[in-house]
Amino acid sequence: MHIKDAVVQRFQALCAVRNIRYNELAVRSGVTPSTVYSMMDPKRKDLSILTIKKLCDGLDITITEFFDDEIFLSLEQEII
Repeated sequence: MHIKDAVVQRFQALCAVRNIRYNELAVRSGVTPSTVYSMMDPKRKDLSILTIKKLCDGLDITITEFFDDEIFLSLEQEII
């Protein structure tokens, strides 16, 4: 799995557990809904660490807590 897919899956899981829709996450995080939906788009390859941090803030978790998940333990090498 690539980092982008892992990040998306982690946000999806956190939103599902907390029963938060992407629009609500955007409002809580101070980003536009289009930013959240764009990040979730499988065609998009890049992620902004600043956006990830803002979304973590909106979920009231630290970025360390976000990345402290098993999904990030078996990432594929990104170097082509």
